[in-house]
Amino acid sequence: MAEEEEESELSDKQKIEIAKWFLLNSPPGEIQYVAKDVKSILNNDDLYNEAASDAFPVYNKSHLISLQMPDRSGDVVVTSFGEVDGNAFLDPRTAQVAIVDHVKQVCKEVRPATDEELPSSFVEEFRCSLDAEILKYVEEAYPKGVCSVYCINGKDVEGPGSDFELAAVISAARHSPQNFCNGSWCSIWNILFKYDQQTVEVKGKLQVDAHYFEEGNVQLDTKHECKDATFLQAPEDCAHAISSIIRHQESEYFASLEASYLKLSDSTFKDLRRKLPVTRTLFPWHNTLQFSLTRDLSKELGIGK
Repeated sequence: MAEEEEESELSDKQKIEIAKWFLLNSPPGEIQYVAKDVKSILNNDDLYNEAASDAFPVYNKSHLISLQMPDRSGDVVVTSFGEVDGNAFLDPRTAQVAIVDHVKQVCKEVRPATDEELPSSFVEEFRCSLDAEILKYVEEAYPKGVCSVYCINGKDVEGPGSDFELAAVISAARHSPQNFCNGSWCSIWNILFKYDQQTVEVKGKLQVDAHYFEEGNVQLDTKHECKDATFLQAPEDCAHAISSIIRHQESEYFASLEASYLKLSDSTFKDLRRKLPVTRTLFPWHNTLQFSLTRDLSKELGIGK
């Protein structure tokens, strides 16, 4: 019997992998709560620290979390586009590099970015113009939303004639655990400037996560991809055209989400139940008020007599 128990005992590596899975799959804004429970279950600081040090950086970047810089000059978005090294992230708007603690989810210090970490003045003109337009849009559309624009390819381009690529990220979160709900919006826009074709290709990836847990556990995890294009123009004109594309695409997606919510009670939830149950009788959805589970159970069990 003792040998069987020994064989069923998980190895330290398996425990770490399971802990990482729970951390990485935490709903938006809830990883610290999950981490507290995981640490308690593991009951081993070394195993927890190894799992947390692997999981938190991945979680933070995938959720595009934002952290306030200690000098209050702004918020740095934790994203692979701005990653200088494992715990240092570029904030292009302030030309600073923020040093973060992934597990505590705080920004510890900032330093000026070096010339090598910033794009050329030619690319910066396009990046800065787009950043201003995206910031204006986010302030209008997303309460407490943050955004940033990075040069991810061709940052050394010094003038017209060569291709380069920007990435715009938008992150908005609403955490209200006291009301049993948390949610986040993340969108990533890859913008490729193609001088040979005089076009700008725009590709977007949008993700919405939500968690409602009042007397239950309902999660929404939805993703959407889209693409568009515009003509290559002066930096300000390009920025306006790209911002208009992003506004349109995100508004369309948001409208489709709202429409799907309206259909939940009329279609989706009904589809969760088999069309013909074992009684071979359709469930009368049009007149559900006549049924009372409590009343029927009380009658069958003789409760309240």
